[in-house]
Amino acid sequence: MKLILRTVLLTLSISLAFSSAWADEYSDTKKMFEEAGVSDMFNSAFGYALFPTIGKAGFVVGGAYGKGRVYMGGKYYGDTAMTQATIGFQLGGSGFSQVIFFQDKRAFGDFITGNFEFGADVQAVALTAAAGASANTGGSSATASGGKNNANVGSAGYNKGMATFTITKGGLMYEASVGGQKFSYVKR
Repeated sequence: MKLILRTVLLTLSISLAFSSAWADEYSDTKKMFEEAGVSDMFNSAFGYALFPTIGKAGFVVGGAYGKGRVYMGGKYYGDTAMTQATIGFQLGGSGFSQVIFFQDKRAFGDFITGNFEFGADVQAVALTAAAGASANTGGSSATASGGKNNANVGSAGYNKGMATFTITKGGLMYEASVGGQKFSYVKR
């Protein structure tokens, strides 16, 4: 079991290293989410965490990893990383972008404690379309599905001061698994 997990994480790390863009990746990702319909949230939120690419892979045991930045009042505030471990039926790999909006100072403070975690979720991802259902204990989850230019975020709002949106970038992953997202934070 440990060999499978190590293989998945090694494959995931290599794919992330070769798929990363350089300096513009954060502004490009923000623009992609704005075009998807959440531009008002970038202006009204106390802060947000932005992840240009999170890679996910699994074969029975899976994992996901991505680096991001935290912004307060629209200004770069620090760095964050997301890790996820899952177990259950899963096969394949995918990549997605994610943004987490913080409605107020309390929610922002909860996130930057450096030990923040979203609870278990169940998600099915096929090519560039996503369908998600969540049972999050630490925040809300809303999935924007489709390609970069045709995502639809619907009428999602804040839950416990947070709102999360994802846009699938590509890949093929079949999944019925349980796992949570854990975030670390380092002040700039």
